[in-house]
Amino acid sequence: MPDLDKIVIIPTYNEKENIEKIIRKVLSLEGNYHILIVDDGSPDGTADIIKSLQPAFPGRLHLVERTGKLGLGTAYIFGFKWALEKGYEYIFEMDADFSHNPEDLSRLYNAIKDNGDVAVGSRYTKGGKVVNWPWDRIFISKGGALYTKMITQMPVSDPTAGFICYKKDVLKAIPLDKVQFVGYAFQIEMKYRAWKLGFKIKEVPITFIDRTEGVSKMTKGIIKEAMYGVWKMKNFGKERSN
Repeated sequence: MPDLDKIVIIPTYNEKENIEKIIRKVLSLEGNYHILIVDDGSPDGTADIIKSLQPAFPGRLHLVERTGKLGLGTAYIFGFKWALEKGYEYIFEMDADFSHNPEDLSRLYNAIKDNGDVAVGSRYTKGGKVVNWPWDRIFISKGGALYTKMITQMPVSDPTAGFICYKKDVLKAIPLDKVQFVGYAFQIEMKYRAWKLGFKIKEVPITFIDRTEGVSKMTKGIIKEAMYGVWKMKNFGKERSN
């Protein structure tokens, strides 16, 4: 029976420049990580590259192809449900573009093992930093983090972070079908729901390096969703999954 301990969920849309390198790096790490890639119909051939690599990593590299660009949040929700159904114990989120250093996966895992329920790779906790971002984007991101913290009172310095490890019990407790947001607000909502349900969130300082290849998925609509979305989260986290 394969080891179903750790799986890394990576959503993709047009990541042909990065995808083979990120797959090979993650699957070369100690700890027997598995990968699930949720591809939203990338027209650049991302899925074909993944398929070509699957024979080299039997049972460890999985691909789900969806039709159309359906959003980050829905990709992760699909991935969470898939991973829970398969029985994985530790479920990670990570970008495909190396803005998250795969070497830090073990640090997130160790934070969970050290009495945590959710481990967040944080740019804004002590020791974290951002590389290759212009000052205005750092200003917007840090301002948004402070704004979110003030409104929600959630004790997380980097609420929009997308480099995360969840214990399966956390994802089982969150009503995934009721998660409302799809962009950066999705990341806030998942942390907020976990925190409201009493789970312990631990922040691990990371160095976030902006992508060097491919195109950023950031849009004004995503930022607007996050700004207005935090006001709707006050009532979230009170219901549990059946």
